Amino acid sequence: QVQLVESGGGLVQAGGSLRLSCAASGRTFSLYNMAWFRQAPGTERDFLAGIGRAGIYTHYADSVKGRFTISRDNAKNTVYLQMNSLKPEDTAVYYCAAGGYATRPMDYDYWGQGTQVTVSS
Repeated sequence: QVQLVESGGGLVQAGGSLRLSCAASGRTFSLYNMAWFRQAPGTERDFLAGIGRAGIYTHYADSVKGRFTISRDNAKNTVYLQMNSLKPEDTAVYYCAAGGYATRPMDYDYWGQGTQVTVSS
């Protein structure tokens, strides 16, 4: 079992940057593919980026490709999401997830509690 805790959210102006972190408990972090999702009020939870267990393979949603970068440090049991050139439409609660290597929330077994990101115009 894996417990996930996100941090790094906050308020930023459009064009700015944030780096989200997701710390995982347990010794099996390196066995899981990891991903970031986000959910704005009244919308579905959307896939943003995924990373393989060794950190070599990554994939991104078109909406964030070129602006967001996912990475992981297995020695620290942490996955990151570097977000650049932020836009007001990036405002949402951001979640990390462990388990799958797909884009559907149902493919992931474990979720963090989420961290709010607000981008002002």
